[in-house]
Amino acid sequence: MSFWNEFFSKLYIGVLTTLQLLAVAIPSSIILGIFIGVLRVYGGKIEKTLANLYVHIFRGFPLLVTLMIMFFGLADIGIRLTPYWAAALAIIVCSSAYQSEYVRMSILSIDEGQSLAARSLGMKRSVEILYIILPQAFRIAFPGIGNEIIYMILYSSLAYIVGVNEIFSVAISVNSIWFKPTEVFLTTALIYLAMTTMASYGLKKLERKLWIPGFETDVKR
Repeated sequence: MSFWNEFFSKLYIGVLTTLQLLAVAIPSSIILGIFIGVLRVYGGKIEKTLANLYVHIFRGFPLLVTLMIMFFGLADIGIRLTPYWAAALAIIVCSSAYQSEYVRMSILSIDEGQSLAARSLGMKRSVEILYIILPQAFRIAFPGIGNEIIYMILYSSLAYIVGVNEIFSVAISVNSIWFKPTEVFLTTALIYLAMTTMASYGLKKLERKLWIPGFETDVKR
């Protein structure tokens, strides 16, 4: 088998693995980030303390260190994760910590009069948050969340450390056999560039759909 045939056949599997990893990590981190962000604003004293501690820890840990803890550290206490799930969980917790800050700041930027109006109508706090606050906060936070999605695409390359057969892992493996670093890593870089370019385009289109005239997320600025 020629170099390019072997490289692209393995790269195809690596791309699929990367996409599978991101398919779990991206929506999970967004949901968790929103949940933590809401707790940091509306939670009780204990909930706020725990949520702030979560953010402080996982914003302070490098993703690579978190990945090693998830795979090797948890195994020491009897919790054995597969390489795939260790990588997914590491990306989720690290990214959600940042996303929660975008959500928290977005919630705080919303006019408090809307909350007062909701309460005057007898709305429960949960209903107010779900139907009034979060739809607006998500629009405001979306550009930051979009950046995190781009970062997650790039962060996925670290999963090779624990043996996930993703794009970068394939590149290292093929280069160790054929010793063609320029061809291997330039092609790999172009694949990541293509993925982030497509993601950026899709996120920009979605941001425009979420935009409401006169609202703060005007992407035309």
